[in-house]
Amino acid sequence: MQNDNLLHGKTLQSIVEYLVEFYGFDVLGEKIKIKCFTENPSVKSSLTFLRKTDWARKKVEELYVKTLLNQKQ
Repeated sequence: MQNDNLLHGKTLQSIVEYLVEFYGFDVLGEKIKIKCFTENPSVKSSLTFLRKTDWARKKVEELYVKTLLNQKQ
């Protein structure tokens, strides 16, 4: 499945850093409504939360894949 290939070999940190650079925390917080993106956001605090919270990590990974696929069009 192509979605799996886009995540293969990617660390959560590299995914979060890519999304922050691409969208910024403001837009990221609108797209995925979690406090680590909206209240005093940082990559470090986001990683701490996402590593403990499967549903949030899944949303971040889905947004990453969707973003990459949209860029390829």
